[in-house]
Amino acid sequence: MKQHIRHTALSLSAIALVLGTAACNDQLDLKPITEITPDDYYRTADQLANYLNAYYNSQLVNPFSGQMYHKGGFNAGLGNSDVNTDLYIQGAGNTDWFAKDHRQTPTGKVLQSEYENVRVWNYFLSVSKRNHEAGIISGDNNLIENYIGEGHFFRALAYFRLLAQYGDAPIVHTVLPDQDEVIVENSARVPRNELARYIIADLDSAISLLSDRSLFRGQRVNRECAALLKSRVALFEATFEKYHRGSGRVPGDAEWPGAKMAYNAEKVFNIDSEIDYFLTQAMDGARLAVGSTPLTTNSKVLQPEPGVMDGWNPYFEMYAQLSLANNPECLLWKEYNKTHNVTSNVPYYIFAGNNDGMTRAFTEGFLMTDGKPFYASPLYKGDESVDNVKADRDYRLQLFLWSESTLKTAEVFATPTPENSLFGVSDLTNTIIEQRNVTGYTPRKYFTYHYPITVHAEEMACPIFRIAEAMLNYIEACVEKNGAVDGVAADYWRQLRTRAGVSPDYALTVASTDLSQERQWSVYSGSGQVSALLFNVRRERMNETFNEGLRFADLIRWRSFDRMLTTPAMPEGCNFWDSMWKNDRYKDANGNFSIVCDGSTNSLLSGPEQGKYLRLCSASLAGANELKDGYSWTEAYYLYPLGAQDITSASPDRNPANSMMYQNIHWAPEGGRYAER
Repeated sequence: MKQHIRHTALSLSAIALVLGTAACNDQLDLKPITEITPDDYYRTADQLANYLNAYYNSQLVNPFSGQMYHKGGFNAGLGNSDVNTDLYIQGAGNTDWFAKDHRQTPTGKVLQSEYENVRVWNYFLSVSKRNHEAGIISGDNNLIENYIGEGHFFRALAYFRLLAQYGDAPIVHTVLPDQDEVIVENSARVPRNELARYIIADLDSAISLLSDRSLFRGQRVNRECAALLKSRVALFEATFEKYHRGSGRVPGDAEWPGAKMAYNAEKVFNIDSEIDYFLTQAMDGARLAVGSTPLTTNSKVLQPEPGVMDGWNPYFEMYAQLSLANNPECLLWKEYNKTHNVTSNVPYYIFAGNNDGMTRAFTEGFLMTDGKPFYASPLYKGDESVDNVKADRDYRLQLFLWSESTLKTAEVFATPTPENSLFGVSDLTNTIIEQRNVTGYTPRKYFTYHYPITVHAEEMACPIFRIAEAMLNYIEACVEKNGAVDGVAADYWRQLRTRAGVSPDYALTVASTDLSQERQWSVYSGSGQVSALLFNVRRERMNETFNEGLRFADLIRWRSFDRMLTTPAMPEGCNFWDSMWKNDRYKDANGNFSIVCDGSTNSLLSGPEQGKYLRLCSASLAGANELKDGYSWTEAYYLYPLGAQDITSASPDRNPANSMMYQNIHWAPEGGRYAER
């Protein structure tokens, strides 16, 4: 039986998961019902809370990466969550996603294994709602309803993970009996638009039951948090259906695999109507999430004075303080607390390096303070140094990117020198991989000048849901729905830009934008460019939420990887070969340039013959480097494949031809085979 933790209402750091063990059913990996908890357990509000507490850490996750907050151990947490996008890279790139013939149809069950999470919430909701209606749960009624609302939220989140990865998926409303014929019957994949509507209905139930953020000060799921997730789900589905229509990934497409299933035979799909519905839901959820809550203040101070650790810029420190209980912008946040043995090393890795770096596309995507892109503004000072790249730029770039003159510690030295007090140029040559930067652009988000936290076991809080995302969701949904910015969207956009120290005149930005000079992949949806207005909405989203785990999902829903089907994309770093290479950090004891950049397997950097910007995948030009020509894409990767056993075990006779499940387009039904295209 699961072990239960005493209810700790105000500390997610106290939440842990202790898994029971049991044999699993062949169909949907279902544990016997008694392996969850006995029916007679759910009799007090605290017991409901304890059940929920056991799952916060394991199920509050990003739909794609499986990560929603900082992980324990030695890593940069959300600081590296934009890996596999145009903004950020680790090492020399990821062959699993961006080289041909690496991802295969799994041999086992992958889709069905996700339903263990769904079963957890179906069971909790079934028993807790039954007992509540019968009046046998003691405690504060508001708390009881709040905890039932949390169950609806987590079930919606579990289904969103299925939607985001697989598209169509079964909807299981209740705890099914452990009988093969019942489970096979319930294995029918529901078209993705119907699944998205079910998720939104679950979130509406959560919203109606949850208390607002003030009850637990952002340390438990709350009404505004559920509204934000509703806007995220609805926007994801609306834009996925819009930009993937005709690909075979949207219900009603000519090549949609679900069309061959008898249970879909009578269904008619009006995708235009569905897109409009989801955009409306996204706007409604976003407005509820934002309410009248103000954004966190940006003092425009870029770094503290020596000796000052805290209190110098609330916006920077929203990502770098012990508690976010008093920061209303953070609708949900995670506490790290040594007392509960929940720590991370994120600030240290942000400071020391993580074999990573932001890209040229990232830095060039930020506006100048006059509201114009860098190529259209007289304020731009060039890119021969990172200081120059950041000068007169959006404060989000200035704050969250290290540069040569950035203070690297708040310690007070008897004899301050550039070596002991300033960051300097990025470390491109460190033989300790975890302490190396690979692009010359080192991320600074999640760093703290509170020295004991940075160096020792950290207790820094991590924001999970912020109202800034809700504002962005509203703006994007509004433009997608209406083709223009309404009054609410205009107000939100001006608030975000004003905090960022950028002219609030977004119309000036749109008029100054030349899409041919923009390097971000979000310029495109499919093979075509989007409008300058929509691109700038996407730009704002990147500027505000980078390294918060959203970018990969955004590029998926926008269908922004398509150009790489025919034209490889080469991630680039800083302008190294004009003048940065002359820095003493890159010289040996005799004053000679010491970095190997000859294209061999030992080469650390791309050479000047490849251009002045570091080309991150082609430092080595050896034949074994599959990414030396850049990133490519495989069309099948927009959806994950079902496992071969997902298909066979959903068949009454284990014959794939009779299965209630079908494979996603361009993936083979047999295990161990690469994507077809």
